Amino acid sequence: MPASPLVTVIVPGWNVAPYAAEALASLRAQTLDAWRAVLVDDGSADGTGEVFARFAAQDDRFTHVTHPSQRGLGAARNTGLELVDTPYLGFFDSDDVMLPRALERLVGSLESTGSDIAVGQYTRLRPVDGGYAPSPVQPWVEASTAPARRGVTLPEHPEVTANIVAWSKVSRSDLWRDHHVKFPQGLYEDQAVTALLYARARAIDTVAEPVVHWRVRAEGTSITQHEADPVVLAACLAALHDGLDILRREAPEVAARARIGQILRMDIPRLRALDLDTASRTAVDDFAAELTECLDD
Repeated sequence: MPASPLVTVIVPGWNVAPYAAEALASLRAQTLDAWRAVLVDDGSADGTGEVFARFAAQDDRFTHVTHPSQRGLGAARNTGLELVDTPYLGFFDSDDVMLPRALERLVGSLESTGSDIAVGQYTRLRPVDGGYAPSPVQPWVEASTAPARRGVTLPEHPEVTANIVAWSKVSRSDLWRDHHVKFPQGLYEDQAVTALLYARARAIDTVAEPVVHWRVRAEGTSITQHEADPVVLAACLAALHDGLDILRREAPEVAARARIGQILRMDIPRLRALDLDTASRTAVDDFAAELTECLDD
């Protein structure tokens, strides 16, 4: 292991044994080897913990932590945050695949510019003929990152707010510590946290190439594959609202307006296309009307 790792990658996992080995192998294959990873088994009932333990035994850059019972994704990430002692940190979900130059690109950008956050593209890894294949980069992800930018501010590039997931980025650890940032409990934890980081960042870099393949599980067990469920749908809308509230309160108006436009173009049509019950459909329509009114003000 390098004497001074530059970045800690926090890897939570709950019942992801079929995918965890591929995920961790992709981390081990990074062209930048100055990393350490905190693997947090969130009380899995399958073999996830065994996979984590095996990788930790083989490579001392991996640290394995276990929750005795499931506490949720936010709590698992917060456990990892307590163990960060490197200049930079990132997140990686243990059913995804990190592309080989991801850390090289993201950490290298921050090392060069002094920015607080580096944001990369991602693609969906979709089931195809018994396996998985990456899809093209989606338009809003492309708009958030391309062309590559170095040291821009949020008013200069408000479209970055569409890139809301935790695991397509590397950020300065001091940004988290100085602002006491932690993940909330519940679903869609990324929304509020990422909005806050964007609002507090002095400068942002973007990397105009994919850094992660985000797996859409063939068995349909991902949270985002259950958004027609009224409980999941309500959590999704609440998280979108929370992220917007942070941007309205702490970021320049142009950033909040950009995010509202993105939700109206991207999220509302996607949610309306689901097989929703009457109450859920009304909730989506009411949210869309509220956002439209905000843009009209």
